[in-house]
Amino acid sequence: MEYFKDKKRALRNRTITLGDSEISRLRKKLIKISQPVSISQIENKTIHQNMFEVIDNLPDKFIDLAFVDPPYNLNKNFNLTSFRAMDSEKYAEWLDSWVKKLIHILKPHASIYICGDWKSSGAIFSVAKKYFEIQNRITFEREKGRGAKANWKNCSEDVWFCTLSGNYYFDIEAVKMKRKVIAPYKDETGRPKGWEKTENGKYRITHPSNFWTDLTIPFWSMPENTDHPTQKPEKLVAKIILASSKPGDVVFDPFLGSGTTSVVAKKLGRKYIGIEIDEFYCCLAEKRLEMAEKEKTIQGYSDAVFWERNTLNERVSGNGRKKQIETLDNLFTNKPL
Repeated sequence: MEYFKDKKRALRNRTITLGDSEISRLRKKLIKISQPVSISQIENKTIHQNMFEVIDNLPDKFIDLAFVDPPYNLNKNFNLTSFRAMDSEKYAEWLDSWVKKLIHILKPHASIYICGDWKSSGAIFSVAKKYFEIQNRITFEREKGRGAKANWKNCSEDVWFCTLSGNYYFDIEAVKMKRKVIAPYKDETGRPKGWEKTENGKYRITHPSNFWTDLTIPFWSMPENTDHPTQKPEKLVAKIILASSKPGDVVFDPFLGSGTTSVVAKKLGRKYIGIEIDEFYCCLAEKRLEMAEKEKTIQGYSDAVFWERNTLNERVSGNGRKKQIETLDNLFTNKPL
């Protein structure tokens, strides 16, 4: 619990932190499971346990959507726990040991998204195809990180979109994107062809692809940022929840981390259940869930569409550079625009 206490932060750092009194209060909200439970006992809860201790005691067929962000096949410290890289075959065995346990909790029409990187994606595919129908692989750009000197910089990650069957829910209309128009074609009457002109520029509403370049990985000046080393953006999870679940559906995350999946599910009117082994991250999740009571915005998502990276601030800022910088800061600090 002392891991992040002495970390020095910049004056304008917006990272969500926890004090001793908050930890004492928030840990009382966490639950543990030692026997079979009903849905009502775990709905909208954070379970502080190892996933392997919990999964067999969860109800059958109650999850509509699972978002799974397991440790990648890398050496990585997660506060008081750690994961160590292994050969690909051993990593695939580890994946298989818990993926097969998810089957009994998923509804017949459920979707499951599994995150990975270039080292782990092959193992994820080989395991997932044993139990699910693989519908697609999403690749997103991770612009954050240092360059490599003897290799190509690693700046992408994958999310495997799987379903239990060919009968699944998917709402493409809920995840459309708003893009700047580069070639503003017009029809024979001179009217915009597939785009609209606004006072802030020319934009087109488009269907999303499986290659996402509009995400910003959480960093110190963003109000969703935490000290979790592999935190996913709320915007990424929002796309998946909106596309593959309906309001009121149950969203499940067995490696909850700092709570992004539960927080976004709450903001978007879904029920949530998360499992996390580290108590500090569990408490961070609960703090963020409390914050979501008042602040339901998701960075980069507005007017029921997802905006390209760094364009939403331009929509509200006008043409002046000073105003753009001020508005971008407001966007990241939750000040009113």
